[in-house]
Order: sequence, then structure tokens, then C-alpha cells
Amino acid sequence: MSIAGRVEPMDDGITLSDQDFDAIAQFAHKHFGLAMSPSKKPLVSSRLSRKLRKQNIRAFGDYLKQLNGPNAESERSELLSLLTTNVTQFFREPHHFETLRNDVLPPLIARAKKGGRVRIWSAGCSIGQEPYTIAAVLHSMLPDSEKYDIKILGTDIDPVVIKTAEEAQYPIENFEGVPKEYKFQLEAGSKPDSARVPKNLRSKVTFGTLNLIQPFPFKGKFDAIFCRNVAIYFDNPTQQKVWHAFQKSLTSGGYLFIGHSERMSGPAAQYMKTVGITTYVNTPG
Repeated sequence: MSIAGRVEPMDDGITLSDQDFDAIAQFAHKHFGLAMSPSKKPLVSSRLSRKLRKQNIRAFGDYLKQLNGPNAESERSELLSLLTTNVTQFFREPHHFETLRNDVLPPLIARAKKGGRVRIWSAGCSIGQEPYTIAAVLHSMLPDSEKYDIKILGTDIDPVVIKTAEEAQYPIENFEGVPKEYKFQLEAGSKPDSARVPKNLRSKVTFGTLNLIQPFPFKGKFDAIFCRNVAIYFDNPTQQKVWHAFQKSLTSGGYLFIGHSERMSGPAAQYMKTVGITTYVNTPG
């Protein structure tokens, strides 16, 4: 049976029809919140072709069936990794961490020293460099933070990148951009030319998998949330839903940091006050 519609040829004869692309795009939106325009079709075809060849799959229709088959969870995780790009680094967008150090942490540390609770969330943390950066800033200001009720959470929808984050091992060159005042006492890595984030920083962070388009499972609220360059993958309605969920998850006066190309919109915008470059404070009425 032939499938009508324009097709995207690949070098091994497999083709991605318009119908197949639409099915993948609808699946990605439903399960991951990803917005994929037709212009993404060549990229999807290119990235999935290697996977199909490896698994000896000759048609995209057969691959689509696997996304709902016995190994659906692992297949979906791999699809997500293929459709997105995990770009991260230590101290990326340094102005956010200056705000964290100068404005966010001082009152939180004071509260913790009085027995209060402090929670910071890195949402869409990828391979973990963002939450470890938060931990480094905290450690520079409060080296004995483990004595207090201060916790940093890192989450991502992709369990593969969460595993990497928990291992905390990166190529040596990844650490070169760390400002001198935060330089880590690196541990030796198990791979050539690699190093590991030290235990005193690793112990400050807990990781888990979480899909941002589903209801958040948390009972308590967060004092600061970092979610940077994640919403760019969502369409506007999904972005507004996520912004609203973050606003509801923040304490009054809690901070939200988003990516440089992202903008606050929707119901949350009436409560989130701009206080810096892509930096917001929750001011509920």
C-alpha cells in the first residue's frame, strides 16, 4: 500500500512521508509538548534514519508502531533525545547566577539559618551542569549548607540525560569556563580527559525525571526555579500552561529564570514581575 503525500528520501531508500511526519509531530506534541513545524521534516528524517538503519526497520510506519509497543518507554525516550538538542554549560548566561548570588540567596540563607526551608529547582536540567552551578554558588556563600534544610532539585524528561547528570562526569574542557571564584576541586574521571564534579557539590543536588506538560507532583513550593531554553520547544498554548504551573509552584517573592529567547505570556504574566534580563519575581495578588 502506498502512502500519498510528499516524501523525504533517505540514502538507504527509506522515505518519510508527510503522513508519517505528521504522526511523529502529533506524537511528540502529545507526549512531550514539542511543537514541530513542517520545516523540521528534513531534520527529523535525518536524525531518525540512523536509528531505523540500526534497528533494521524499513518503514516509518513500522517505527511508529514501536512507540506504542512493549518497549514504548525506552523508544519514546530515545525519540525525545533525537528530536531535541541538549546544549548546556556551567555558568551559562552568567547574569542569572549574579542575581542568584546577590539577590536570591542572601535572604534564603538567612531563613535557613533560622530553621527555615529552602528549595531551588532546575527544570529541564539536561546533563546537570545548571544545578551543579547553582550548588557551586550556594557553596561559595554557605560551605556548610548541608547542615540546613536547603535542597536543589534537577529534573528532565529524558532519563538518559538524568543518568549523565547523576554521574556528574564531563570532559575537562567543560570546566574551563567556570569563574575563578567558583573553581571546583575536581575529582578524577573514569574516562580519558574527563573530570567529575566534587562530592560536596553533588551531595547538594537530587535528580529525577519529570515531564513539564504533566501536573507537577510537588507538595511544597520553590523559592527559585530555573527553566531556561526549554519552552522554546513548546507552542504558545503549552508555554503559557507551563509558565502558569511554575507561577503556582513558586513562593510569594520566588524567582523564575528563563532562556534568553523566551518570554513570559498567558495568565502567569499578571503575577510575574520582570526584575532583570529574563528574570521574574512572583508577586501574587
